[in-house]
Formats: sequence, C-alpha cells, structure tokens
Amino acid sequence: MGVLIGIDFGKKRTGLAHTDPDHIIASGLTTVATDRAIDFLQDYHKSTPVEKFVVGQPKQKDGNFSDVEKDILIFIKHLETFFPTVSVVRQDERFTSKMAFNSLLETGAKKKTRKNKQIVDEISATLILQSYLSSNSKPVL
Repeated sequence: MGVLIGIDFGKKRTGLAHTDPDHIIASGLTTVATDRAIDFLQDYHKSTPVEKFVVGQPKQKDGNFSDVEKDILIFIKHLETFFPTVSVVRQDERFTSKMAFNSLLETGAKKKTRKNKQIVDEISATLILQSYLSSNSKPVL
C-alpha cells in the first residue's frame, strides 16, 4: 500500500504533504515551484509508492470555484498522464491558507516564518490531506 499525497496547487508554488503508509496522519513534505511539481512527484514516486493524490479544490465563500480551478484541472490531467495507476481525488480546501497562517501564529512562529509562503503552502497541503483522511476514515469498533 502506497502513501497519499496532498497537493495545495498554486500558480507559482505547490505545497505537498504525505501520509504514513497506514494513512493515519498527514505531514508536510515540501513546497516546490509549480512548474517542477510533476518532476518532483515522479522522483518521489520512484522511492515511495504513491497510492492516491488528494488535490485541493478551492472554492469561494459562496461555493463557486476560484479562478485557479482551470489551472488545477490542467495539472490534474498531467497527473493522470504521468501517473496512470495513481488515483486522483479532490478535497475542499476553503480556508486552509488562513488556518495554516493561524497555526503558525498559535505556535509562536516568528514574523519572518509566518511570511514564508512556502511554509504556509506546505501546511495548507497537510491540512487538505488530513481533512481528506478524517472525512474518509473508517470508525474503529
């Protein structure tokens, strides 16, 4: 069984997170330049089997898709082309960037760290993936 990869897609940067092999917890992986994301994922997949990509689905407060959605759909097509055996699912990512920033505030991160958009993107990807895990977990009896 492979890991799941959470993806917070952005036009410039893409935050990535991964699960443990048992799909219990999500943790940050890295943030890469979006134009290098497929290459990074191919290298990662060579050493660590990937079972599923969980791609954030950005919606506005009114429920409409944000402007970046069309770029995400193109990115998903690339994922499906380069990783034909790996499934791709979507996960609502509303407010994840705000939650990521707030989590940095709560941990007492310095202002320089809080302004580092790469860290915020990685945390956002982790929140997207953990949200997916939580909404798809089977209850323990």
